[in-house]
Amino acid sequence: MKLSPRRRRRVFRVAGYVIFVLVIVAVLAAADWGRLSDAFFRSDVAGSMFPEAITIALRNTIIYTLLAFVFGLTLGLILALMRLSTILPYRWFATAYIELFRGLPALLVLFMIGYGVPLAFPDREIPGGVYGSVTVGLGLTAAAYMAETIRAGIQAVPKGQLEAARTLGMSHPRAMVSIVLPQAFRIVIPPLTNEIILLTKDTSLVYVLGVTSSTIELTKFAGDTLNSRVNPTPLVVAGLLYLVITLPLSQLVRGLERRAARER
Repeated sequence: MKLSPRRRRRVFRVAGYVIFVLVIVAVLAAADWGRLSDAFFRSDVAGSMFPEAITIALRNTIIYTLLAFVFGLTLGLILALMRLSTILPYRWFATAYIELFRGLPALLVLFMIGYGVPLAFPDREIPGGVYGSVTVGLGLTAAAYMAETIRAGIQAVPKGQLEAARTLGMSHPRAMVSIVLPQAFRIVIPPLTNEIILLTKDTSLVYVLGVTSSTIELTKFAGDTLNSRVNPTPLVVAGLLYLVITLPLSQLVRGLERRAARER
């Protein structure tokens, strides 16, 4: 009996699902769960991490993420407007900044902020200590990516919106603030939320600044516990705590994308 193309695709899809499930079951059955449990899932080691894992490490990770995001969003908006400016030096500066900081590793930027700036300006320091250094270090890199995202959102707003505002007597700055930017941010909210997720994971680089017990973040906290307990269970706990932050954000992104699709 000859199957129709639609039924043939359905058969192939079901067969793919079955093969995938069989492979997963085979891998799970072949694993030595006793040794895995002793290595990665020791409850006594995990229990020793609390409540500090939440009250200090997770809290600091969230604070670092939010501070860097606010700094990066503010600077990214300025860079996006400069990138779209009719003034050539503004465009040149914004383009050079974006290309530079998108090409540099975040770890290198953090290192230069933490150690290069104090050497260059010995009589001055970044306000906020480690929190200020993390805000600037991660925010400078994030701003380069956010600037391009915001620029794309501004360019996605029909030009007729700005032209109509100008014909009503609005100045160009007022039209941008009142008409264009609100629409642009509605467009770019999902990718900006993705940037928060990336910043959350980038906080694992904060260790390069030499954090203390009160400014420690999840990855450094897990690494220190691993060294003291000689067991990798803390890394699993840290991974789960990262998921506590990133999974709700991922769900938020999907919800925003579905909402934007319905509106379109």
